[in-house]
Amino acid sequence: MQEIILPKGYRFSGVHCGLKSAPELLDISLIVSDRPAAAAGVFTPNLVCGAPVQIDRSRVPCTGIRAVVGNSRCANACTGEQGLRDAEEMAALAAKAAGGTAEQGLVMSTGVIGTMLPMDKIRKGIADAAGKLAADESGFINAAQGIMTTDTVEKFVTKKISACAAHPEFRIAGLCKGAAMIAPHLATMLAVIITDAALEPQTAQTLLKNAADISFNCITIDGHTSTSDTLLLLANGAASETPLTGEPLRQFEKTLQELCTELAVKIPADGEGASHLITIDIAGCAAKEDAKIIARKIAEDALVKTAIYGADPNWGRIVSASGTAGIPYDPRKVSLKLNGFDLFKNGEPLPFDKVAVSSSIRDSRNTFILLTIGEGTESVRFWTTDLTAEYVRLNSDYTT
Repeated sequence: MQEIILPKGYRFSGVHCGLKSAPELLDISLIVSDRPAAAAGVFTPNLVCGAPVQIDRSRVPCTGIRAVVGNSRCANACTGEQGLRDAEEMAALAAKAAGGTAEQGLVMSTGVIGTMLPMDKIRKGIADAAGKLAADESGFINAAQGIMTTDTVEKFVTKKISACAAHPEFRIAGLCKGAAMIAPHLATMLAVIITDAALEPQTAQTLLKNAADISFNCITIDGHTSTSDTLLLLANGAASETPLTGEPLRQFEKTLQELCTELAVKIPADGEGASHLITIDIAGCAAKEDAKIIARKIAEDALVKTAIYGADPNWGRIVSASGTAGIPYDPRKVSLKLNGFDLFKNGEPLPFDKVAVSSSIRDSRNTFILLTIGEGTESVRFWTTDLTAEYVRLNSDYTT
């Protein structure tokens, strides 16, 4: 059980309001800051985005946020003007529960696209959640569970930051959901990160975007960027009211990036029906964006994913996929390692023990691919999953 270290000045809850059929499954989450917080956000680039994304995007970066409310089972996307009104009401009810005004709330929704929120249940759920707010581990875990859809486990990470003698200890915590419809930018994910450090809103926005670029924007399962992707950061200054600068800010940035990366990897690690978490390192590129494009191409290639599922060391699929990414390189410089085994070097195949490589895939949930392009010094790390029959089953009858 991972240690839970919660920032000061926040309370949490998660309750069942009837969006999910089973009464033991939580479906509404509420996170409240006891004092106004600076807020930042990163959202889906999908033109077809949910009403909550539209509301939050119009409000952050900003100061004065008091609450975030999230629901599962209904994405409130493709729901027109009524969906916008419902999202605004959710945010207002959350802010009111924290003692704030309507515009001091943020909202997140995830689930089925094109269905209207049952606002009678939502209103009751937010009221119930407000009555169960707690600053303890149980409340935090319940909040993480309330936004789960097909996730099999709640996802959270917490950390401490001891920046320097001039500042007290800061704390940072994050929770997220996601298991499928996963693709950069972001994924089908909701995530909230909270800290008791003080940050200027624009600083928080820059730090969050940079952290997302190396974490949540480096995971993919099926290549589908969803309508609901939302990553929020709240900084309430409960540990110190002076906004971070200098070395303390650099320490915070480093820790934020570590936390986001750990959270992000939990999503494909819990991918729907997945039997392998695949880590893809692309090295030796002329530009980092080149490395990202090649990594994503490999990560989303169905033949690569099915080969890993079958523990088949068919390395030609990996090399071939890299060549379709649209990035120019000399194939004679390319080398490939799979789980540490050298399979291809400087454009030529190497002899290897197929049984040993296959066993290394089959006997572990983790598979590691290192592809070196040989055109420069830039690199990137991506995470994906294999493609299983169970994934197909889960996503073929999602609403039926």
